[in-house]
Amino acid sequence: MGWDSQTAARYDQWAKSPCGSFALRQEQRLLQGVIAHWPRRKQKLLDIGCGTGTFLEFFWSCGFDLTAIDLSPDMLASAREKIGNRADLHLGSAEHLPFEDREFDYASLMTVLEFVDDPVLVLQEAARVARKGILVTFLNKWSLYGCSVRLGKRHSTLARARWFTWPEMRALIQQSISPGAMEARSILLGPSCTWNALPVIRLLNSVSVFPWMGAVTAVRIDLTASPARTPLMAWETEPTV
Repeated sequence: MGWDSQTAARYDQWAKSPCGSFALRQEQRLLQGVIAHWPRRKQKLLDIGCGTGTFLEFFWSCGFDLTAIDLSPDMLASAREKIGNRADLHLGSAEHLPFEDREFDYASLMTVLEFVDDPVLVLQEAARVARKGILVTFLNKWSLYGCSVRLGKRHSTLARARWFTWPEMRALIQQSISPGAMEARSILLGPSCTWNALPVIRLLNSVSVFPWMGAVTAVRIDLTASPARTPLMAWETEPTV
């Protein structure tokens, strides 16, 4: 699948359209909720398969120290125009990351697993270079949007993508790595023709729902155990009944 300058331009054009900009705003709201308990300041995040850099600004605004990698020089050129020197950009493959083990605190795969030859290897590479967690977003096969794309064949790139259901993605993650914990939610309940700011429709598409319902599902994968949220009581003497 080619990711040349024309593909990059088409994607950026969609992202600036009313439909695309609405969808991306909802995705960012979803991500904020999913990664809410991750620390951000002085935390290094690697965005794997960053494409044209659509989410780099979001991650930077969250406070992460950013590095990104993509296989397409044209995609990286577009990402550089957006993010400037606020991220360290690299040319390379998601299947063979040119980084040391545990070099980053977190890694992200934003709608990447649909377009790679070996999603298991990509997940394993992400887990190799990240110490604390991985963020995955994917296109939900069961959503109304997924059905409309596959049946309508309107978008050739998306029609050729590997669409996942939530059970398939959960099994893929568990097969590939050993997650400490996972949290998944989705957003954009309606098909793309409803992705707009009309009051009732906006509410339908801006609420995060179960991971098998919305067009885009986000999964937070914790690679380390979460700290105890309720501390154990300390007793000076043995308690009695």
